Amino acid sequence: MPRYKSLMNWKERITVDPNVCKGRACVAGTRIMVSVVLDNLAAGAAPEELIRSYPPLTPEDIQACLAYAAALAQEQVLPLAEPTPA
Repeated sequence: MPRYKSLMNWKERITVDPNVCKGRACVAGTRIMVSVVLDNLAAGAAPEELIRSYPPLTPEDIQACLAYAAALAQEQVLPLAEPTPA
């Protein structure tokens, strides 16, 4: 999938609403937080397992969560470790 298409796709599938899940990013039309999808994938869960556990979730939603995370990673640099004093 071309890079530009995957980054555009997440905007149609990921929403942030202050009245839903305390304003955390969710899959559109659900209360499934992007962080839950990413945490499960990072822990080794297969996309098919997530879809079974969260029936409203689609493969496209999972891809949108990954694209959303990729977009966030491009926006902010987080230190991996605290600098050691000199």
